[in-house]
Amino acid sequence: MPGGDWPLCPYTDPLLKRARAERARRVMTLGSIRASLEDQPSARAVRTAARSWVADVLALAEDIATEKTESAR
Repeated sequence: MPGGDWPLCPYTDPLLKRARAERARRVMTLGSIRASLEDQPSARAVRTAARSWVADVLALAEDIATEKTESAR
C-alpha cells in the first residue's frame, strides 16, 4: 500500500454489512422463538406454540406482501 495506507476493512462493504445485520436479526429472532418453545410444559404444548408462531409469521408476511403490492401500483 502506498504511503502506509491500511487496506479497507472488509466489513465496510454495504452488502456484507447488510448480510451480517440480517443474520444477527435472524439469530436473535430464532433464539426468542426457541426460548418461548422451551418454556412450554409438554411436547404437545411445544407443537401448539410452534403452530401459533408459524401462523403469526405467515399473517405478517401476507400483510407486508399486500402493502408492497399496493404501493407498487
